[in-house]
Amino acid sequence: MLLLVGLGNPGARYAQTRHNAGFRVVDRVAERAGVPIEKKLFGALVGEVDVAGRKVILVQPQQFMNVSGQSVASLMGFYKLERASVVVAHDDMDLPFGRLRLREGGGHGGHNGIRDIQRLCGGNDFPRLRVGVGRPPEGWDPADYVLGSWSPAETRELDTVLDRAADAFESIARDGLARAMNLYNLAEGSAPAAGAPAPLRRSA
Repeated sequence: MLLLVGLGNPGARYAQTRHNAGFRVVDRVAERAGVPIEKKLFGALVGEVDVAGRKVILVQPQQFMNVSGQSVASLMGFYKLERASVVVAHDDMDLPFGRLRLREGGGHGGHNGIRDIQRLCGGNDFPRLRVGVGRPPEGWDPADYVLGSWSPAETRELDTVLDRAADAFESIARDGLARAMNLYNLAEGSAPAAGAPAPLRRSA
């Protein structure tokens, strides 16, 4: 079993912001499977899908970003999972817009959601699916930037980015993190290596 945790802030005010990129990745995985994310469990909305025979719990914590770890820690305990089975999708200002980076562990990089998960889940060795949102223009406050809406140019490309992110997660579930990293940690603009993702379907 895997948890796919998308980080974001709840509510319509934040739905179209860069900081909710993790939520959008989880939404895209759920859309492909035709599964709603609507069950309430430990302060999160959850859904359940099957990827290549592997059960995946989709998670969107409904507290604000800086307390995301509360739901994640509770769900890990409920499902009796180790940190290696928790994949966290989140926005990353250190990557150009649209660049994906899969990583096993690492620091929080100033991301408050990641920081809280590390604090409450006992370590930093959980896989990350980082979605690049780019750096703010000179003079912009970083918090204002990530809490701002996607630009028109970004919006035109966002569906493609989210599809690649969903493909990358499917690769983790199907092939393991190391293989997925080889396929998707590519230079900007590169296409993933051959190998179609496994279809998603509603879990029984």
